[in-house]
Amino acid sequence: MSDEPLAFSPEHFSGLARVFPLPNLVMFPHVMQALHIFEPRYVAMFEEAITDDRLIALGLLGPGWEQQYDDRPPLLPTACLCRIATHQRTAEGTYNVLLLGVRRLRLVRELPPSKPFRVVESEILEDHMPAGIGPDAVSTLQRQLLAAFKRAMPRIPQAYEQLDQLLGSQITLGMLSDIVSYTIDMDLDVKLRLLAECDVFRRVRLLMGAIESRGPAAASRVFPPAFSVN
Repeated sequence: MSDEPLAFSPEHFSGLARVFPLPNLVMFPHVMQALHIFEPRYVAMFEEAITDDRLIALGLLGPGWEQQYDDRPPLLPTACLCRIATHQRTAEGTYNVLLLGVRRLRLVRELPPSKPFRVVESEILEDHMPAGIGPDAVSTLQRQLLAAFKRAMPRIPQAYEQLDQLLGSQITLGMLSDIVSYTIDMDLDVKLRLLAECDVFRRVRLLMGAIESRGPAAASRVFPPAFSVN
């Protein structure tokens, strides 16, 4: 098992993203996702990444991808740039990988095929807050999001305690919204809208509306997910 540094600086990103397209997973910054990489083209992508900048973008395949999976089916325009946190090579030459989401990406233009995997010119999307929003408004919205999330979660005291501890770590509202967006079971199109929204206030409002509309239910992932403030 190889552990990698998790720190990420946007100025070190070339703008060329190796894209690992998935059919049914929307990745978010600040959380970790385990993957098993076995297709030869993605093994090649991963091996290049670990000798270079250790960055891979998790994207989502567009509608109709099933008919073109072995080729280059359309990619949706928003993806999540991820840093390789740990990796382990198996005896079969495949990899078990843990990725940390670090930034939102806008996929701009796919390069002509010259490698087994896909490379796309992309732009980092940074979170921002609306003008004139003070710390009291942020704190209020954070409490409202926490309350909505608790109502949607199973009534497991340990999970509530973990959530309170997470908030006690002084994470930002944007980070909290991404962790909740990743954890809660929602339609892919809703998660894509959350990933594409860089205005933190609008994102939280959208997220709370989605949580309230689904009602009490089990979270789709173990809470709290693995996350990092990097």
